[in-house]
Amino acid sequence: MRAGNRRKVSVRAQMRKKHNSEHRGGKRTRVRDTGGERIARSKKFRTPKNMKRNHNSHNHHHHDSFRPRKWMMMITVIVTICIILLLLTLTKPSSSSSSSSSSSSSSATWSSSSSSLNLTEEVGVGLPRLAYMLTGTKGEGAQLKRVLQAVYHPRNFYLLHLDLEASDEERFELAKYVKFEAVFAAFGNVMVVGKSDLVTYKGPTMVASTLHGIALLLKRIPQWDWFLNLSASDYPLISQDDLLHIFSFLPRDLNFIEHTSNIGWKEHQRARPIIIDPGLYHLKKSGVYWAKEKRSVPSSFKLFTGSPWIVLTKSFLEFCVLGWDNLPRTLLMYYTNFLSSPEGYFHTVICNHKDYQNTTINHDLRYIRWDNPPKQHPLFLKLEHFDDMVRSGIPFARKFAKDDPVLDKIDKELLGRSKGHFTPGGWCFGSPLLGKDPCTVYGNPIVVKPTLRSKKLEKLLVKLLDSENFRPKQCK
Repeated sequence: MRAGNRRKVSVRAQMRKKHNSEHRGGKRTRVRDTGGERIARSKKFRTPKNMKRNHNSHNHHHHDSFRPRKWMMMITVIVTICIILLLLTLTKPSSSSSSSSSSSSSSATWSSSSSSLNLTEEVGVGLPRLAYMLTGTKGEGAQLKRVLQAVYHPRNFYLLHLDLEASDEERFELAKYVKFEAVFAAFGNVMVVGKSDLVTYKGPTMVASTLHGIALLLKRIPQWDWFLNLSASDYPLISQDDLLHIFSFLPRDLNFIEHTSNIGWKEHQRARPIIIDPGLYHLKKSGVYWAKEKRSVPSSFKLFTGSPWIVLTKSFLEFCVLGWDNLPRTLLMYYTNFLSSPEGYFHTVICNHKDYQNTTINHDLRYIRWDNPPKQHPLFLKLEHFDDMVRSGIPFARKFAKDDPVLDKIDKELLGRSKGHFTPGGWCFGSPLLGKDPCTVYGNPIVVKPTLRSKKLEKLLVKLLDSENFRPKQCK
């Protein structure tokens, strides 16, 4: 028994010794097999020649030596395919049959299109984006359509508003035009206000309607630089290509707003009287009510007045609508009882806040002619004013009567636009032959082709930014 036990113990010891030897050998093999780290540390990198010399003793090393080659070949093929796909994407041409897609919320908001302009481009780089609010009243639907065609550019955004005095039929026709115009459907950058506002010029309803439009633009459009308001009796004097080209050189914090603190006769006829505008709570226009009592001129802020036609930055208008400072709300309450509040609200807000009072350029970028002495409304512009308009370099003019011959002259000589067509620009690829609109075939909306007329606007802006005009005329 003892001898048998000794044999069993001896066998067990030999098996244990063999197992330990194999286990240690396995470890060594695994270290060599996965020894990339050790190889990386060595001074001599193992070459294929050395590997071939050790082929008989370590056969599995031969297969491992070719794995990096296979992986490198696969990676090279994948990278090559990716580069080819990237080049194909970058060189893909733009046309009327293809446009960048947008989110479902944007296409539903702006038009009935299934595709729209790509809004992901970084703001502040290259060409700016302009947000227009085009407004009209009863009988001005056709005029508003003409203004839209004259100022349209696929890079900009357009909000159309026919006030509550316009008929349902007029508003429907305007909305139908926007919905079924192929260019608008492709770029998805035109919107019609669905619920119209009642607007009276003498009361605060115009300010309320403008703030309504600005709020819609801020909510729906993430990227734009300047807001412009135009009426149906306004018209451009230069193309959008010229305007975008010149504005691309401007700091994005400049606000174009004509203003002065010298209110003169307006103190007794507008600032001191207290009015109530029934347009705030009625569905029909009527005259404002005058209170018997007068009020004093404010002492907690300084009154400013000027033109109601503005070119204001998104930053400032976010301040007016969101109002992290209470000043915009306070002044909105004050101007509720102010006669012709559109001529004072934005002016007083911007000049009473330290963050914005040094951003103003004292000009509204509108060519306007007045009687002498000035009356409440400007003169209607005629053919006799055409040459002076051109020399001014101002990008917009008002006011024009419906279908006045001077508008046709502006279309032909300044905009290169035919009746019922868009103002052509670098984005238009079609041929004007046979009376076709060249902009029904379009390319890249970032491409602009400025003309020599842009030099006149450049000259005007250089003058406005001159040391004698810029700082000395800010909020004075």
